[in-house]
Amino acid sequence: MMIGIPREKLAGENRVAIIPPGVTQLMESGYEVVVESGAGLAAHFTDEEYRHCGAIIADDAEALYRQSDIILKVRAPEPDEAALIRSESTLICLLDPWFNRPLLQQLADQSVQAFALDLVPRTTRAQSMDVLSAMAGITGYRAVLSGAMALPRYFPMLMTAAGTIHPARVLVIGAGVAGLMAIATARRLGAVVEAYDLRPEVKEQVNSLGADFIEIEVPQPAASGNDGYAKAQNAEFYAAQRQQLADCVARADLVITTASIPGKPAPKLIDRDMIHRMKSGSVIVDLAADKGGNVEGTVLNKKTDLDGVTLVGHANHPSRVPVHASQLLTRNITGFLLNMTSEGRFEPDPEDDIVAATRVVHQGQILHGQEPRKTTAPETTESDAEETA
Repeated sequence: MMIGIPREKLAGENRVAIIPPGVTQLMESGYEVVVESGAGLAAHFTDEEYRHCGAIIADDAEALYRQSDIILKVRAPEPDEAALIRSESTLICLLDPWFNRPLLQQLADQSVQAFALDLVPRTTRAQSMDVLSAMAGITGYRAVLSGAMALPRYFPMLMTAAGTIHPARVLVIGAGVAGLMAIATARRLGAVVEAYDLRPEVKEQVNSLGADFIEIEVPQPAASGNDGYAKAQNAEFYAAQRQQLADCVARADLVITTASIPGKPAPKLIDRDMIHRMKSGSVIVDLAADKGGNVEGTVLNKKTDLDGVTLVGHANHPSRVPVHASQLLTRNITGFLLNMTSEGRFEPDPEDDIVAATRVVHQGQILHGQEPRKTTAPETTESDAEETA
């Protein structure tokens, strides 16, 4: 069977689904691979490197889709790109199925089988395929760097002949994968770090990274669902949360918010009144900007000023680290594909929990994807509960 690796068309997307060493692994498993010319250039992988690993180079997307049985992508295709996918072929990528119903219907109408990498269950067996966790780690790292660059002060404590510089204070809201990486990165840069998460069980992880865990008194409903992801709470809960977090936000130089609920708009954690209390020159990095934002006033993919506070609404932070992001994606995606490969043939097992959780379109039908997928009895791992607050 022929695997196709197209060039990502989404503006600002620099990652590629499979890097050259991944081509070698796929070919050793019995597949042939065709790569669209220029697919890896934004991630600094040349056509020649792919060709050296045995891939065929297609001149354009149309030529690639015409000969591909399986398409491996990073992001969901645009409608005109999806129209090129052959009937009875398979698409594997980040589909964002909760917000992409028209695309799912288009794929169903074209008899394309589709798997959403967003829905990989958070179990130990699927950990090496967990794209969201892999990318969340990069996101947390980049969030701190973006905040540090926007902050008009040093991060570390410095004692010089000209005087003492006190360390920056950083508040991370949400101690999932992205939040924990943000804590670790801010500590490496010398900041004093506080963190909050509605799950008290993460306190030990936060403390182990050298940060102080903030404990506030709000009603404690179920913090995460059966699938290991965050659960949305009611408006009264978020109001009480904002009220008690206000003092913590006010004393921070940099705040990083990471709260994201699969299939739902991002919860509002910081309002304008809280921002008004912050020191002039403070910075907030809103990692949920593409889902409506955790912060009132965040503008997607913009850096804005509100009452002297800089709001950073950049999305797709992993695309700013395309070399290693693509390397991790290759491990995730090849592991996912090879889990459905038997003796060199692509044979998804409908009884496999990973297949059942991620196959969103099959035989002209949309199987699921409008509500967050539930899994039974998940095994807790370090990457559970992606970004919760």
